[in-house]
Amino acid sequence: MKNAVIKISVAALLSAGVAFGAFAQEFTKGVVNKVDAKANKVTIKHEDLKILDMPAMTMVFRVEDPALLERLKEGSKIEFVAERVNGKLTVTEVK
Repeated sequence: MKNAVIKISVAALLSAGVAFGAFAQEFTKGVVNKVDAKANKVTIKHEDLKILDMPAMTMVFRVEDPALLERLKEGSKIEFVAERVNGKLTVTEVK
């Protein structure tokens, strides 16, 4: 009985860790090179995107929320979250 309780406890902890990890967002530092409000896109020179296994580079991202574009200015240093949304690299959060 004691082993069963330990196994259930370990399984619960592992499940909680996986669930928490799914919601954890990793911010990456970058510099805004270009904002294209008409296309809802932004070009960012960024550090390694570890969550996407991508090295540092300059690239174009879609923007999930067009209101984010209003906060982005060319030359601004930002921290952002990028994710694959419907197969497209997308900025989902900026601070």
